[in-house]
Amino acid sequence: MDALGPRIKQLRIDAGLSKAALARRVGVSDVTISYWESGTIKQVGHERLIALADALHCPIERLLEDGTAATANTASQRITEDVSGKACLLALHTMPPVPWEAHTLAAPLPASGTVIDALVRGCYLVTPGSGETFAYLEAGDIAAILPTSHFRQEGLYLLEWRHALTIQRLSLPEPETLHIADHAHHTSVDPNKPLPFRIMGRLQARWQQRDVSD
Repeated sequence: MDALGPRIKQLRIDAGLSKAALARRVGVSDVTISYWESGTIKQVGHERLIALADALHCPIERLLEDGTAATANTASQRITEDVSGKACLLALHTMPPVPWEAHTLAAPLPASGTVIDALVRGCYLVTPGSGETFAYLEAGDIAAILPTSHFRQEGLYLLEWRHALTIQRLSLPEPETLHIADHAHHTSVDPNKPLPFRIMGRLQARWQQRDVSD
């Protein structure tokens, strides 16, 4: 992580941000930014890395180009590296567009040779952006989302609904009833009529953040 500080500084300068402006976006003090850039603080937590990448408008691997993503010290972060050492972790926001359309350089996961290869091939890795809240996906969690515009089978889907991105469970309990549900609400629509939402992708896999310090 020795190169992380200079990389944060260069990306901040490239983004035209002062230390104070970056600190406000990340939710830390400008002194903390100075400590990060100087290397006084060498370890940056997973959530702060996500917030930094979001604030600097760059994929998280730009901050971790030296291949030391494990310093985030979370199980979900290590799973991301196992799936693909070069995978781009994208921040998911409630406001459209979906992150892989907003970040045109992002690529879906390539074949990795792992046992979960068939499950996540062609997916994008996403995690909630700083301050964002989604049903079924909490801060620090990671999801592999397969872009699709069609209902395939019962499961969790990323929808654009009511001018926002949301994660809902879709099921088809009866031929004429598409059931939509999150943790708090349930709605049914006729799948043979124009849907009130756009299907943007299906969650193929999820990894929850765990404290592995013990």
